Amino acid sequence: MTFEQIIKDISNKKYHPVYFLTGEEPYYIDQISDLLEANVLDEAAKSFNQMIVYGKDTDFKAIVDDARQYPMFSTHRLIIVKEAQDMKDIQGLEKYITHPAETTILALCYKYKKIDKRTAFAKALTAHTLYFESKKIYDNQVPGWISSYTSGKGFKINPEAAALMADYIGADLSKLSNELEKLFINLDQQKNITLEDVREQIGISKNFDVFELQSALGLRDFKRAALIIQYFSNNPSANPGVMIVASLYAYFNKVLIVKMHSKLSDADLAKAIGAHPFFLKEYKEAARNYTVDQMYHIMQAIKKADMQVKGIGNRRGNDGSVYRDFLIACMQP
Repeated sequence: MTFEQIIKDISNKKYHPVYFLTGEEPYYIDQISDLLEANVLDEAAKSFNQMIVYGKDTDFKAIVDDARQYPMFSTHRLIIVKEAQDMKDIQGLEKYITHPAETTILALCYKYKKIDKRTAFAKALTAHTLYFESKKIYDNQVPGWISSYTSGKGFKINPEAAALMADYIGADLSKLSNELEKLFINLDQQKNITLEDVREQIGISKNFDVFELQSALGLRDFKRAALIIQYFSNNPSANPGVMIVASLYAYFNKVLIVKMHSKLSDADLAKAIGAHPFFLKEYKEAARNYTVDQMYHIMQAIKKADMQVKGIGNRRGNDGSVYRDFLIACMQP
């Protein structure tokens, strides 16, 4: 069953006795468990019939004992086990899962880890529960996810604004949704989210952010690049070195792919680098400004910078010197 169908069913008060929510992406798991918590019981019934426990603090016997109890002043009991992957004896729930109580809704939030599907317990889960696997999305899917989330809230976001958020925040769906909700509140009646809105509301500096640095380096505008890295050096808390270097790696890796596959169509090229077509022109221009040998030299410099901002081999002890060394590497003929 899809995430959307599960959400629809819960909203319509169509419940399953046991939910097993697993996978590497915690966002969807949290959304489902939060909706169960908000929807199954009213506030008065929660005191008697709702239990929220953590895997490391419970065991299968306690869960089964609570699940077998009858609800008080309600039609259901609700038990949510968060961080269920930390339960040492979770397999002990197999017998209950095959014959669950009709009046209890049990949600097992099993994050990050995977169940060995060869076991009898896993087979019981897939056969007798609503088994949902929450998968991480790929980087090139993030702008589309942002657009879909935004439209679902009654807003519209420009493609370039969605792409900027995707590059800046990455594929952390929980963080993305939080930032989008802040945008919705701050923009109020404004329904069309622009690039400037994202820059201003999410705190991406208009003139001195990593995207401006990428653009300057792509154009080989080293004077402007030097001004930006000086700004980064003077504002380290707002511009963490690890984030800056990771963004530069992602950018130049895309430029290198464009350089090596220049014969592809624009559509195929955009798909290959996982970027919105809006930004393809910039990557193609950067690819023209560097030779293959220069690109390999830059990638080596980024690897060195990555180690240094993480505290390995940085004798001068500050990120400013790392940025300057990297800039010099980009300037090599």
